[in-house]
Amino acid sequence: MEHEIPAQPQAAQREAAQSSSRFLLLVVFLAGIGTLGIEMIASRLLAPYFGTSQPIWAVVIGLTLIYLTLGYRLGGSLADRRPEEKVLYQIITWAGFVTGFIPLLADPILRFSQGTIARVAVGSFLGALFGVLILFAAPVILMAMVSPFAIRLQLKRVEAGIAAAGRTAGSLSALSTVGSIVGTFLTVLYLIPTIGTARTTYLIAVFLIVVGLIGLRDWRYLILLLIVGGLFFYTTTTRGNIKVADCAGCTLIDERESAYNYIQIATSESKFYGPQVNLILNEGQAIHSIYHPRFEQSQNPLDLLTGGGPWDYFSVTPYFFPGRDPASVKSMAMLGSATGTVPKQFLAIYGANTTIDAVEIDPEIIALGREHFQLRDASDDPTHPNYHTHPEDARYWLANSGGSYDVIGMDAYHQPYIPFHLATVEFFQLVRSHLTPDGVAVVNAGKGPDGDDRLGVALAGTMRQVFPQVFVIDTAGFGNQIVVGVSRPVGDGALNFQKNYERMQVPVLRTVMDWSLHLGAAPVREFLPTDARYTPFTDDKAPVEQLIDSLIFDQIK
Repeated sequence: MEHEIPAQPQAAQREAAQSSSRFLLLVVFLAGIGTLGIEMIASRLLAPYFGTSQPIWAVVIGLTLIYLTLGYRLGGSLADRRPEEKVLYQIITWAGFVTGFIPLLADPILRFSQGTIARVAVGSFLGALFGVLILFAAPVILMAMVSPFAIRLQLKRVEAGIAAAGRTAGSLSALSTVGSIVGTFLTVLYLIPTIGTARTTYLIAVFLIVVGLIGLRDWRYLILLLIVGGLFFYTTTTRGNIKVADCAGCTLIDERESAYNYIQIATSESKFYGPQVNLILNEGQAIHSIYHPRFEQSQNPLDLLTGGGPWDYFSVTPYFFPGRDPASVKSMAMLGSATGTVPKQFLAIYGANTTIDAVEIDPEIIALGREHFQLRDASDDPTHPNYHTHPEDARYWLANSGGSYDVIGMDAYHQPYIPFHLATVEFFQLVRSHLTPDGVAVVNAGKGPDGDDRLGVALAGTMRQVFPQVFVIDTAGFGNQIVVGVSRPVGDGALNFQKNYERMQVPVLRTVMDWSLHLGAAPVREFLPTDARYTPFTDDKAPVEQLIDSLIFDQIK
């Protein structure tokens, strides 16, 4: 007589197997969250040192794909040799553990990388490559091993066996992808802006270790969690700012991490203007706003000037039109207003009732402008009833705006790279459609350390496809060019500018016009079609970053 296996133990075994299978599916989902969370952290750690341009994202994404490729291959091989759940959870636990070392190692490694590149003047691409390679290889490779390992384990459980391989692999891949989506948005839109990059990294590290511990049920691995906790305590109690102020002679007074930028607020002392507040973003290759607090006492617009910085020149650009009177300048849209340097100057010069729409994509920058730069628009200062600040993308805002302006300024170009969609023929066509009959479009274009003006030439050539005439002013300070497109032909614009200067009665405008005419690297001039050296940028083809990379790499020749 054959002995039958009791039904109850069989049912218990099936229930245990189903429970283990459900947990495995959850683990795959959670691993996806961790993997993309780590990738988003990589881009964020690079921002203070190398910026957030497309080449930097190419490094982050490209290296992540390389790590994933290695991880998939290693995970699949290991799973075939040792198809044990214990090994899978050990992988996740160790991935969390090595992730916990990223905040501690990030600063010295990235500083060394940045310093090495700066000494040989090679550009951010190679520095970013080196930094990311060291910091993120181990955790991403380990996390990539999870998916093929889980597929191998799950195939052991399904009744159909190999016949269900496609369905099993597809389901687990889908779960991992959904987890990656959650990890991307959760990290970028909530965790980093709320608790910062370092704490987000530690949170993901602890999260992965805990997931591994639940699967292992081997509490000896708690030592890894305790070590990461110790690293968190050490890093957060001994480390001060993310990095020192990115400007010579500056003292850092505030720093923030937003969804868009790493932001520094630093003070310095100006020889001519006294105390000065500076806005610095990401890799610190440029100052994006300047404010002199003594203006609040003097109320003299001259105290808002920056000594020949690009911000000073937006207010004088309407004077390429003949016989232009300051009373005829009544409105401005500033695209990329940062903490409001240009709008503040414009209001002080042209009057508190001037219409100004200031567009800045990063709400955190606007908040810091209110806190440190005396940014006061209609929302909090009734004396400026027509000054409004908009936390939106510049091109999107302009496309949905119905206004017309005497000046549309564009300074949304993060150094050293600029957003291509704000440098194309189509964009400048949109700008021109919002100009008054005597309006001007004004672009701030940076030059290379040796005065290389290829970026300005490329932008001026693109603008020349849209505007009947384009003019160039070389700034007295900061080594920039101001490129100006006029909405209608003005004749000899440089001569018009000279004559408007000679009869100008407003001291601050006369001062900046004098700088324009006498202190720039070259005379105020018209950009002629024969001056163009590059194919105009379009939405379809705008190799802006390749052009700037060539400026950077040419420094080593």
